[in-house]
Amino acid sequence: MAQSEIETRITVLDEHDLAELPPSGHLMTAVVEIPPNNPGTPPHRHSGPVYGYMLEGEMIFELEGDPARVLRPGDTIWEPGGDRIHYQAANRTSSWTRFVVVMACKPGEPMLTYVDAEELAARTHLRSTAPLVEPQAG
Repeated sequence: MAQSEIETRITVLDEHDLAELPPSGHLMTAVVEIPPNNPGTPPHRHSGPVYGYMLEGEMIFELEGDPARVLRPGDTIWEPGGDRIHYQAANRTSSWTRFVVVMACKPGEPMLTYVDAEELAARTHLRSTAPLVEPQAG
């Protein structure tokens, strides 16, 4: 192959403002693996923003204030961190779901904090009641 035929390609998958990044702290990159037909991590929040990319499987992703949506390989994940609750990252298939995340953690705060039942009840009005958003065929 000629040199001109071998070029690096960059495809932008998602973009977000950097305003939510903590001024200090650390970044954590992880592969998350959810077993078949598993509800995933209970409702929680992150101290900083989370960016992710679906590798395989299918997941129902629900973030406070947004309709739950189905993610498939090639889809991106974004959570602003802070006060918003991540309700679910549920695997609804009979095979494993895997995705990569990069998390910006605030100094001295845990990367993930579970939300108790009392707080969930107090914030019910913030949870979307819209139907599940399925990916468009195509």
